[in-house]
Amino acid sequence: MNIFGDGLVELGTVRPEAVERLAKLIKAGLQAELHGTSAEAPFPARRQTPAA
Repeated sequence: MNIFGDGLVELGTVRPEAVERLAKLIKAGLQAELHGTSAEAPFPARRQTPAA
């Protein structure tokens, strides 16, 4: 979302692994919002060098 509340995000070209991770994080956030709890990452954060 942007500061105006628009839900459209353009990421450009991304790897399938990044899309899957983003989807899991969004799902965890929505579930936490529905249940009134804080969201936890579905797996530990990993830092990787971006693909060239």
